[in-house]
Formats: sequence, C-alpha cells, structure tokens
Amino acid sequence: MDIGLFVLRLAIGLLFIGHGTQKLFGWFGGHGLKGTGGFFESIGYRPGPFMALIAGATETLGGLFLVSGFLTPLGAAMIVGVMINAIVSVKKSQGLWGGYELDLLYGVGALVLAFTGPGAYSLDAAIGWDIAGVAWGIAALALGVATGVFALTSRRVTQPAAIPEVEQRRAA
Repeated sequence: MDIGLFVLRLAIGLLFIGHGTQKLFGWFGGHGLKGTGGFFESIGYRPGPFMALIAGATETLGGLFLVSGFLTPLGAAMIVGVMINAIVSVKKSQGLWGGYELDLLYGVGALVLAFTGPGAYSLDAAIGWDIAGVAWGIAALALGVATGVFALTSRRVTQPAAIPEVEQRRAA
C-alpha cells in the first residue's frame, strides 16, 4: 500500500508542480505570469497577473507538499481549491466528458491522500506525524472548498453589452 500511495503522490504532485511553474515561469510550454494573467483577466480574475501568481504558487506548493509527503492534507486542500476554480470558471460549460473529468480526478486523487495519508515513504512519516484519516480528509475538503469558493466569488465576470432594439431589428 505504501508504494501505491507514493506513486499516487508523485504523479499528482509532479503534474501540479508542472502546472504551477507553467504559470509562474513559463516552463513546460506555459505562458508565465503575463500570459496566464491575461487569460485570468479574460475569465474575471482581477488583477490577472496577481491571480496567476496565487494560482501558480498554490499549484507548485501543493504539488511539492504531495511529492514530499509533507503536510499532505494541506497539499490536498490546495489542489482541491485550484481544481474547483478550474472546473467552475473554465471547464464546466464543456461538460464532464472532454471537459472537467481530469480536473475532477486530480481533486479526488489529492483528497484520497488526505484521507489515507501519504504512506511510509514520506516526510510526514519520517517526522512521526500521523495526519491522516476521516477528520483530516474532511478538513482538507472543507479548506479546499472554502478557498475555492472564496476565489470564485472574487471574480468579476463582465456580461456582454445588450444590443439595442434597433440594432437587433437591423441584424434580423
């Protein structure tokens, strides 16, 4: 079981380190803070570059926590919060299949680690911390949902301007 948890932590954690460093530094084909910030502005997160910094740092740090098995429930909560934002602000309109299924899987996989713990091959275990179980999983879920919802409520989505009635008739 410990080897399985180690593999799961590595897979999810390394992928999130990659996603975070795409946003922060433009690594792995990413757009860096400026490009990601522009995209974030377009979906209502303002100021875009600052929100890209927050997202990139959260993904990178959450990924590092999972890879190392250090403060695993906190790392899981960070991933859950980011995935809630990705699903609601970008992927929801695409539906489950071909839309947000991978984001959902990332969030659930991270949450599983909060419930089960990181396993024997982790810094948490090396330090002697037993931060796993139902209470830790629920705490990670609650923190992830709270931070995800907080970030979502900070969005300022602009609606397209209404077309005046005269223009509507002309277009028909």
